Formats: sequence, structure tokens, C-alpha cells
Amino acid sequence: MSDPAIAIRRFIGAYPPDTQAQVQTLVQDNRLAPYLAQKYPGRHDIQTDAALYDYVQSLKQQYLKTAPPVHKVVWHAKLDVMHKVLGLHTAISRVQGARLKAKAEIRIAGLFKDAAPEFLEMVVAHELAHLRERAHNKAFYQLCRHIQPHYHQVEFDLRLLLLKRSLDERPAP
Repeated sequence: MSDPAIAIRRFIGAYPPDTQAQVQTLVQDNRLAPYLAQKYPGRHDIQTDAALYDYVQSLKQQYLKTAPPVHKVVWHAKLDVMHKVLGLHTAISRVQGARLKAKAEIRIAGLFKDAAPEFLEMVVAHELAHLRERAHNKAFYQLCRHIQPHYHQVEFDLRLLLLKRSLDERPAP
């Protein structure tokens, strides 16, 4: 993206104008990257599909014991972050004899391999919440906050991280 104002509208356009103005100031003063680095200095060590599966299962066991099981969890390098797909929850139904079996799968965008643990927890909480609530409604977000109490702040900061990545990828003038 060549224009920071367009990128800001794309990633945080639904937020109030004063919030957008604060972000615009961070971008103009080149303080967005330092803000994110200070607030989220750590990195997780979950790099394999098996480790991600174990991580998701531990969160599910801790917060959603009675939710349907998750059968597969994988890193997915091709999820399109720019089209707002950071994770994907799917249910695959297969006929086995006279029975219909449903298997839940979660795919997490590969960009989270190098992200702060809070961002990974946020996207996993989001996908786990879909086990109980399909729609993004009030109950869904209450469930997300149950898993990660600061869900909305981390989601906003993730939008800032995506904004930063978008600005970093723009061509030099």
C-alpha cells in the first residue's frame, strides 16, 4: 500500500476518528514499530503443527472442556492476511457407513509463527470460540474474553501489527 491513510482506514477504519488520528500520529512519527516492540517483546516457541495442536488442545481443555473436539490444527502459510483471514475453523463432514462424522479443523496463518504469544493466543481463542458460537455475536466475544481477558486490546494491537507490515511492504518512493 502506498498511502498510509488508506492502510489506516483498511485496518482500523471501524474505530473512532480520534483513535485513527492517534494511530496516524504514531505512523507519521515512526513510533508504531517501537510501540509494538515495547508492548509485545516476547516470541513463542511453537513452530511445528504438533506443538500448535498441543497448544490449542491445552487452551481448549482449560477453557472449553465441553466443546466439540478439535481433530486437526495446523500452521497454514497461504492464509491471506491482507484479506483478513488470520485463522480458519472448518468442520468437515464425512459419511462412514450409516453414520455422519464431523471433524473440526483449525488453521492458523503462518505469520503467527514469529509473533508475540499474545497474538497467537488471541487468534486461537477466536477460532476456539467458533466451536460454540458460529457467528461473531455478543456471546462469541464473551467467550473470546473468557479465554483471553484482554482480547479486544490484543485484537486492536494485532491490527496495528498488520498495518505496520502493510506499510513495511510498500514500495520505496
